[in-house]
Amino acid sequence: MKIDLTDTTASKINKALVQGRRAIGTPAVGMVLTLVIVTDEENAYDALKAANDASREHPSRTLVVIKRVSRSPRDRTSSRLDAEVRVGADAGTGETVVLRLYGEVVDHAQSVVLPLLLPDAPVVAWWPVNAPLDPANDPLGALAQRRVTDTYAAESPVRELGARADTYTPGDTDLSWTRITPWRSMLAAALDQVTCKVEEVEVEGEEFNPSCELLAMWLADRLHVPVRRALSAGPGLTAVRMGTSCGQIVLDRADGSLATLSVQGQPDRAVALKRRDTAELMAEELRRLDPDDTYASALRYGVDRLRTGPEPAAAATGEAVPAEAPAADAAEGPAADAAGAPAREPSPQKEEAAQ
Repeated sequence: MKIDLTDTTASKINKALVQGRRAIGTPAVGMVLTLVIVTDEENAYDALKAANDASREHPSRTLVVIKRVSRSPRDRTSSRLDAEVRVGADAGTGETVVLRLYGEVVDHAQSVVLPLLLPDAPVVAWWPVNAPLDPANDPLGALAQRRVTDTYAAESPVRELGARADTYTPGDTDLSWTRITPWRSMLAAALDQVTCKVEEVEVEGEEFNPSCELLAMWLADRLHVPVRRALSAGPGLTAVRMGTSCGQIVLDRADGSLATLSVQGQPDRAVALKRRDTAELMAEELRRLDPDDTYASALRYGVDRLRTGPEPAAAATGEAVPAEAPAADAAEGPAADAAGAPAREPSPQKEEAAQ
């Protein structure tokens, strides 16, 4: 069911939500959180589709904030709020309100969103594109306990990672970090199977891919060993090679779908590491609303301490540029001591993300 409201107010939107629930026979509110999506008109459809799919696991009230910038100086002085209220089959398993802001109200989006938040429920803010440099101090980000960005959508993803580190506040996270959860889980599980010293690591993947950089920073931060960043043609992350005192451990995914795990002295194993879509990534992020300390530690390691390798054409020769790592003794397994437990540990068979 859809209800269109033109030149409306937050009070009228709340009344429309109640009216819609009664019309479809579900007057009770059974949602667990409020998801605030801040996006533009171009990306609103994809973001809303991902949120609706994620709501099957996390029923939520989704508020889509679209700031419409008027080109005419005359229109900029007139404030208007249009809304589209969706309940029932049109809103997944929750409720959806699409808010289009015009004029001066664009600068006061938080005053529109605040009355629409579910009472006594967590708030998650998500910027699919064009995230603020400091999400926690953004007027809409300040309303949320959890703030989700995606550096992969930025013009300069690696530089954006540096900005995220400078302004990190507990509760911040990024979908580029979520994309490497299965990689971190698999690498930690592989180290649990050996009792050897990890001496060096190489992370291979696309240039300017923030997920590759985050995985390299996580390994350098946890293992305290030299980490080399090699370049490949992709897609996304393609391989991680860990040199140990017992031989090499390799997790290689050349086709973006199926990976091969090789451990010295053991037969090679096929591992499902398919690239996941945005809905799966958001569903994972909504499972936990507490600060992700592992992400914070890896992020603060510093992307400037990792140097990208040669151009992709030269990377085909196998060259790599070593990253600057802190001088420390090589870490030893098991993974609880060497790699640290991942912030989220899904099944190794869970499909991997779109790095």
